[in-house]
Amino acid sequence: MIQINLDIRAEEVPGLREAVGWSRRDSDYPALFQRCNFWAGARDPEGRLIAFGYVAGTGLEHGYMEDIIVHPDYQRRGVGQQLVKKLLAESTLRGLEIVTLTYSREHKEFYEKCGFSSTAAGIWRAEEGK
Repeated sequence: MIQINLDIRAEEVPGLREAVGWSRRDSDYPALFQRCNFWAGARDPEGRLIAFGYVAGTGLEHGYMEDIIVHPDYQRRGVGQQLVKKLLAESTLRGLEIVTLTYSREHKEFYEKCGFSSTAAGIWRAEEGK
């Protein structure tokens, strides 16, 4: 079901982002596919994109997992765990020894079930308008 580097049209990920209540970020695509190390996705029987996530980084020892998205119609069915575990397996195949991600507190248990451990971390954001 989950495929690495699934063929995805540029407009499909923004549509999936919108379906889960996130901003579309249309300008990120197709540039993301050219810049990330690899991505994974899944389609339903009708061909609709229902899951997406990717790993970015330098491709050396460390990668960063981002945008783990599962369409609301397919949440709580194990698709998210399959997606994360497929991305982690591909990370291992590509020699990444560390994969990090950030997530909101309500998703802590989900990511722990996927094999992540919680750590102290920091985040920096550019101030808007400057």
